[in-house]
Amino acid sequence: MKYQLRDYQQEASGAAIRFFRCSGNENGLLVLPTGAGKSLVIADIAHRLDGNVLVFQPSKEILEQNYAKLKSYGVEDCSIYSASFNSKEIDRITFATIGSVKSHMEDFNHFRYIIVDECHGINPQGGMYKDFFDCAARKILGLTATPYRLSASLQYTDSNGRTVFRPKDEHGSQEFDDKLHSREITAENKCILKFLTRTRPRVFHKVIYQVAIQTLLQRGYLSKLNYYDMTILPQEGLRRNSTGMDFDDRSLFEEYQRVNLQDYIVSIIKRLQQPKSGIPRKGILVFTKFLEESEALCKSIDGCEMLSGATKKKDRERIINDFKSGKIKVLANVGVLTTGFDYPELDTVVMARPTMSLAMYYQILGRAIRPHQDKEAGWIVDLCGNIKRFGKVEDLSLIERKPGEYIIQGIADNQCKQLTNCYF
Repeated sequence: MKYQLRDYQQEASGAAIRFFRCSGNENGLLVLPTGAGKSLVIADIAHRLDGNVLVFQPSKEILEQNYAKLKSYGVEDCSIYSASFNSKEIDRITFATIGSVKSHMEDFNHFRYIIVDECHGINPQGGMYKDFFDCAARKILGLTATPYRLSASLQYTDSNGRTVFRPKDEHGSQEFDDKLHSREITAENKCILKFLTRTRPRVFHKVIYQVAIQTLLQRGYLSKLNYYDMTILPQEGLRRNSTGMDFDDRSLFEEYQRVNLQDYIVSIIKRLQQPKSGIPRKGILVFTKFLEESEALCKSIDGCEMLSGATKKKDRERIINDFKSGKIKVLANVGVLTTGFDYPELDTVVMARPTMSLAMYYQILGRAIRPHQDKEAGWIVDLCGNIKRFGKVEDLSLIERKPGEYIIQGIADNQCKQLTNCYF
């Protein structure tokens, strides 16, 4: 089957072709929302380029989707290089996972074009991707719906509670350290969502094309989302972990027990199974932080199963297939299914865990944003204060305040807020 690209997909593909053909060595970003059809865009780009193309994916599921879309074009000179598939074939267009390529980088020196799907997962400080890119000496194109990355950071405040920054000159820096020592300035572990073009070191330099979630919603390409804030977990009692990038597990677990979150999740799921409309939800996907909540849900709800990182491969495939077929009505999961889970019929997501990561929040909600003819709207049910923290995903917008300086803005807690490159 030959796919017909939508106008924005054609524009994204065209921008990528121009990016690769123009001079310069700056890496570029395509920002396309979840459900925008990134696999189709990648397929079109790879098909149109006139040299060897290496496409990286973070998981087997996403690799399989991207490879299948290219094959649908009738392209035969493509292959898979990934241990997950027991395949190590190199062709003009090769879909790969970085772990499989890392030990054989010399075999990929002839590749002219490098594309990275879900590129927000690249650690600019180090790791397999950075090692490969350091050796590649070629332009890189990244695709993502979430062009930001959570980073640990110290926030310095003066005696009046105002944020202060360390001076760059040696004398000013010494005075700053003296004030820290005398407690005129205090430091606190916080985190910053850094836009990918503003990380240090920097992997990506510019956004070459983007389309807004709101645009795709207005044109009917994404499913409408209904938000239900049913938070039972007060945020004030939660402590941060040592990095400042997430909530402390012990503090979180104690709060869960105090508010009896396990029983609350069960009661919410039972209500969702018997909504006032009388029309049952087609699939309920629950995200929990700890195994205990998912296990309790399975014991209390008929037709509920769970997934975690420890679930065996064959059991995982069976459970996902049974969920998609409707045999399993409720699927609880711990730390999985945030990306690469393509199930357009899914109409209900329950967030039974808090997060400080906008990327995780967006990816979780994105499981319900894919449109389907039988789905009037996706329901987002939040039990842990995430909607108040980040707002609705359709209100997120990418803004270039001045040339090359990008931020993500949203409406959180009824206020228009900058959500990247600021302290959380």
